[in-house]
Amino acid sequence: LGSTLVVRRRFDPEDTLAAIAHHRATALAVVPVMLQRMMDLPDGVASRYDTSGLRVIAVSGSALPGELAHNVMDRFGDVVYNLYGSTEVAWATIAGPADLRAAPGCAGRPPRGTTVRLYDDQGEEVTERGQTGRIFVGNDMAFDGYTGGGGKDVIDGLMSTGDVGHFDEAGRLFIDGRDDEMIVSGGENVFPREVEDLLADPPCVADVAAIGVPDDAWGERLAAHVVPVVGMEPTADDLKAYVKENLAGFKVPRDIVFSDELPRNATGKVLKRMLVSD
Repeated sequence: LGSTLVVRRRFDPEDTLAAIAHHRATALAVVPVMLQRMMDLPDGVASRYDTSGLRVIAVSGSALPGELAHNVMDRFGDVVYNLYGSTEVAWATIAGPADLRAAPGCAGRPPRGTTVRLYDDQGEEVTERGQTGRIFVGNDMAFDGYTGGGGKDVIDGLMSTGDVGHFDEAGRLFIDGRDDEMIVSGGENVFPREVEDLLADPPCVADVAAIGVPDDAWGERLAAHVVPVVGMEPTADDLKAYVKENLAGFKVPRDIVFSDELPRNATGKVLKRMLVSD
């Protein structure tokens, strides 16, 4: 497009705002944790910089909590676009500002030239709104396969993303989690993503991730790893009660583990294999 690209070796939230103002940037590409750190700057810092030139904040790489999307748009305007996809399938759906306002936490709708369908474990298409299925994507940008051999599952010419999700009545896609992260608790299927999204809403929670852990009574339960906001530390009982008020009892985490930060890779994704629970 002939655009000037402004890149940094490492991310600093205030330096990013300064660069946006200095270069009159029209687009910002980030992962959600970057946005969270920008929003966590002390009061008055962000207002020092003129970011009115921004027309697009493109967010990808990991789940964008609905509350964070709202807060960012309240600060920078309705310019947030949540892109869902993967290296293998390229983009799958895009949630624009209107979608994020109407349905916080959604992944949006397929752009022109892209097909997204849901399939069950038997390879049958899931067409009912609200029903969870494996997400498959078709477009002209899917990869040919891994250099070491193998690829992703393909059904009807569409490639698996490795995620599961559902469509709402308006046709917006919601990501329920990784199909390999699902746990069975008391005979019920539980996806950590639903609990993570819920626990990300209270203003006392800065970051959260959930994993499955063994449980003598239920077979498996979730353990939630929570980074509290400094000065607003919740208790484990408070957070468990909040989940119980909003979700089924078997989705309430067995453990709440408080941490200063969550382990992440270079693209901002939480390294869940590094999370442990006693």
